[in-house]
Amino acid sequence: MSEKKYILREFYKLCDGGFCSDLLNESDKQHIKQGGMILTGIAQRADARNGNGRIYPRRVLEREVENYKKLVRENRALGEIDHPDSVVVNLKNSSHMITEIWWNGDDVMVKLKVLSGTPGQQLRSLVNDGVAIGLSSRGLGSVRETREGTIVEDDFVLACVDVVSEPSTQGAFVNLMESKANLELTKPDRIFRCLNEILLKE
Repeated sequence: MSEKKYILREFYKLCDGGFCSDLLNESDKQHIKQGGMILTGIAQRADARNGNGRIYPRRVLEREVENYKKLVRENRALGEIDHPDSVVVNLKNSSHMITEIWWNGDDVMVKLKVLSGTPGQQLRSLVNDGVAIGLSSRGLGSVRETREGTIVEDDFVLACVDVVSEPSTQGAFVNLMESKANLELTKPDRIFRCLNEILLKE
């Protein structure tokens, strides 16, 4: 296993038009009627080689999805436009909040609400002007090279889901970046992660 941890970023397209209409509940529809914006799409995919040549094992993503659900429930699952050079989400740069995360086959789906601040307004303008954007997970972890591809190791931690511009070619986006800082978790989050890992092993 590599001792170095990297910021891992992956790109997936949004649903056509920015949202999958069949995934919207009544609350979402009301929010949109009042001028709000909801976006949905794939944030990750398990056991498949992605455009960056990386493979995320199902067991790793299942654990991280469960851990991320805690942030969603507590309204702390924020994301930014584009990717900063850190795994830390900057509040003042947050453009959206993830309101749901779930599995659809091997795909990890998310629903996000565009925030009303300046970054959110920028995101809204991009969508309304027809700019091709997508979702990109951001996390911290190490990798292992195999014949099948680059395997993401068990130490991977999902930090957030950002909104990014679509690359002209799949995988031409971001390469591995060595992290200069660890992902700091709160004490309750660390305890939750430990308990969740024990429960998933049973």
